[in-house]
Amino acid sequence: MPSVTDELIQRLYSEPPDGFVAARTAAINEAKQAGDREAAKRLAALKKPTVAAWVVNLLALRRPELIEELVELSSALREAQRGLQGDQLRELTAQRRQVVSALVAAARRLAVEASGSGAKLPLGEVEATLTAALAEPEVAAQVRTGRLIRAASYAGFGEVPRPRLRLVTDEDEDAEVVEFPQPSSRERTAAEKRRREVEQRERELRRELSAAQAAERRADEQLEKAEAAERDAEHLVEDLDAELAELERRRTEAQADVARRKQARRTAERETAAARRQVGDVQAALEDLETDDPDCPSNRPTNRP
Repeated sequence: MPSVTDELIQRLYSEPPDGFVAARTAAINEAKQAGDREAAKRLAALKKPTVAAWVVNLLALRRPELIEELVELSSALREAQRGLQGDQLRELTAQRRQVVSALVAAARRLAVEASGSGAKLPLGEVEATLTAALAEPEVAAQVRTGRLIRAASYAGFGEVPRPRLRLVTDEDEDAEVVEFPQPSSRERTAAEKRRREVEQRERELRRELSAAQAAERRADEQLEKAEAAERDAEHLVEDLDAELAELERRRTEAQADVARRKQARRTAERETAAARRQVGDVQAALEDLETDDPDCPSNRPTNRP
């Protein structure tokens, strides 16, 4: 039974490539939050597919029975090549063209449905990949996974011996037999030279591919580190925003307390002023009383011994 991670990976490779990186990042974050470091590691190792690879992946994931037909035809073609069964080989070759064309058409329909757009698709690369799957079991195995990241290509269908072929023009025993001439020494030399050049170019391309893949891995690691640093910075900003909000709340409360205390001070000042006025009034009244009334105790002589 497929795991949850396998199903998630299948969904990632079923979606259009322009949203792959964002969807992968979201899935990694969810896995980390869930504490599933192994799933997060698997998801981080996934590579973004090209558009052509995505179209082939759609075919493998949503119409796997068609890919199985392709694999069966591939096995039949190799059997025919090994046995040099000319009629069968011609029939299978024609069938190959029909099957590949039908698969390309089916893949295009799936891509249009998935993207919701009729934008131009690299169907030539899709056809080349399916043709390569017919010729190479390794490519066919990769196609069946539904996790291709780039298109494949193949120049021919295997190493087929070149015997002296005969063209039978009549089915009678006295049939005329026409033998095709063998290639000349110059032709063989030229063919061998081309083969060496192709092999040399292939080695160079494989070295370039290895270097490019290494650079891609380094870039992915840098991207992952940058994304982690970005998340840390965002968390720091969130913490600071929370602290600022708390400080702003406390500042507002302090300002309100200052306003209350200022109002209390002003009230106390008014009460103090009123009390002082009352004291002054009473003192003035006493002074007037002492001045106008000789019998006032304060105006009587004091008997001292």
